[in-house]
Amino acid sequence: MKIILDTNIIFSCLLNSNGTIGDIIFDYHGDFEFYSCDYMRFEIDKHWEKIKRISKLSDKDLHESLFRLLTKIHFVNEELIPERIWLKAEKLTMDIDVDDLDFVALTDYLKGVLWTGDKELYDGLKNKGFKKVVNTQDLLRKRALSAKK
Repeated sequence: MKIILDTNIIFSCLLNSNGTIGDIIFDYHGDFEFYSCDYMRFEIDKHWEKIKRISKLSDKDLHESLFRLLTKIHFVNEELIPERIWLKAEKLTMDIDVDDLDFVALTDYLKGVLWTGDKELYDGLKNKGFKKVVNTQDLLRKRALSAKK
């Protein structure tokens, strides 16, 4: 399953790689493949000092956490996404949060699911009939079901 990570999932994992999100990304060896937009690297750099301050990790430890996280994510250049997908994603996000446009477009482009911790985005997309969105609890349920097989 292709899972597109949005900003809050990536930042949450950086802030606490030993938490539930980190457990799903680092310790699950099932069929989850993680993806994100190329610009996420810029977002991480842009917010590095804030992430470091909130995490209370040393620069070295945070860099190690980032390196470990980056080995788990396939980054996709947004320029590969066709215009028709951008337009569809724009309609879905314009009254929810246009900052999530790239993640919704990438989700559609890769035929994956968007993993978000943003309740407003999750509920807004679900209410619009966009079924390719999951939250952490949804993924925990999927993981538990696949473990039973």
